[in-house]
Amino acid sequence: MEKILIIDDEAAICSSLTFALEDNFAVKSTTDPLQALVWVKEEKFDICLLDLKIGQYNGIEILMELKSIQKDLLVIIMTAYGTISSSVEAIKKGAYTYLTKPLNKEGLYSIIEQALKYQKLNRQVEYLSKELENKYGYEGIIGKSPLMKNVFNLIEKLKDVDTNVVVIGESGTGKELVARAIHYSGKRKTDPFVAVNCAAIPENLLESELFGYKKGAFSGAASDQIGKFQYANHGTIFLDEIGDMPMPLQAKLLRVLQQKQVIPLGSNDPIELNLRVIAATNKDLKKAVEEGVFRQDLYFRLNVVEMYLPPLREKPQDLPLLFQHFIQNYNAELNKDIRGLSEEAQECLLQYQYPGNIRELANIIEYAMLMAESSYIQVTNLPLEVQKKSSIATFSYNQNPIESLVGLSIDKVERLLIEATLSRNEGQRKKTAKILGISERGLRNKIAKYKLNE
Repeated sequence: MEKILIIDDEAAICSSLTFALEDNFAVKSTTDPLQALVWVKEEKFDICLLDLKIGQYNGIEILMELKSIQKDLLVIIMTAYGTISSSVEAIKKGAYTYLTKPLNKEGLYSIIEQALKYQKLNRQVEYLSKELENKYGYEGIIGKSPLMKNVFNLIEKLKDVDTNVVVIGESGTGKELVARAIHYSGKRKTDPFVAVNCAAIPENLLESELFGYKKGAFSGAASDQIGKFQYANHGTIFLDEIGDMPMPLQAKLLRVLQQKQVIPLGSNDPIELNLRVIAATNKDLKKAVEEGVFRQDLYFRLNVVEMYLPPLREKPQDLPLLFQHFIQNYNAELNKDIRGLSEEAQECLLQYQYPGNIRELANIIEYAMLMAESSYIQVTNLPLEVQKKSSIATFSYNQNPIESLVGLSIDKVERLLIEATLSRNEGQRKKTAKILGISERGLRNKIAKYKLNE
């Protein structure tokens, strides 16, 4: 229920307005502007009806104080002394609109309804703007493998329904990215998407973070706090690492999902919920249920549809697409002009297993682009850990480099040798040609053949 604050120096007007509005709104009224400022500091209001002249106080000054405390509070100025100049000044100082007494009940309701619609739109725009400002490890879902096509098909089927979903996948596979894709491509896309990492928040804070609390609910609760469920209302809440949620809190979450209501700590008034729930985990929840560390009833409540996100090692067909995707992204971010990977660097990356999945791949590409000195990323630009685990580059680290070259073609060995020698000599071709025992012209031909100068 939206909250309205009434500030007027006439107690009779406060009473009549409260009587007119209290059936549809939570209303507080006062003749003391200082008391009103205290209330606004302690709890969140949606609209304030403010008299322009309140005894010795100037309503414009009170307006400015209110807006400094709560920026998105919509203030409607009321006065019996309306003039064009005072109207313009009030709006310049942040008032939503300006009404002249005596107030018409139907007109007041109409203005309040318009103000609330305006406020909701503003909050949505502000939220989406913040989302765009946030930096994520990667953007978009890239893939052409059959496993990823299955993911895309499932997103398409789920985007416009409210069925609960559990996304299963190893760390770094893009579980939150998929949850966002479901939300932003579906019917709830204009409402908030709120992500909560159940493993990152301390157990003693997780309940208040999820469900909110009232002032005085516990030591340190100096004002009301909206919980993540309430903030996500009408949108989507994403419960990441749900398998790490403590058992006592699992019971409370189950109750919220069953009743579609949340009760903030310290309150007796339930808040109705209309939202979508998407959970994610890198654990085997069935096994967790068998071991008694995850509630079976919560598992069945959440796991209506299970979506599996494959690790990178299970979809090698997608790697070249991801390489190019991240190169394009980081070219813009790092102000670079990298055209791609050398043949050997790509082979090295294709052999790597990526225990950190897409998140690790993004970091590897960013590192390599920072190290690259030409238009193409070379093997030597890759992190040492990646080079060591690839047969393409192991000759640099093995105690017996000859054995590590077995299985490679003559051309690949020659390319590796030229590339490594050029790198050791910091690109000096004359010195490199001398070490290799070939002419500078011969070296130029080899460099052109293996595209080492691109």
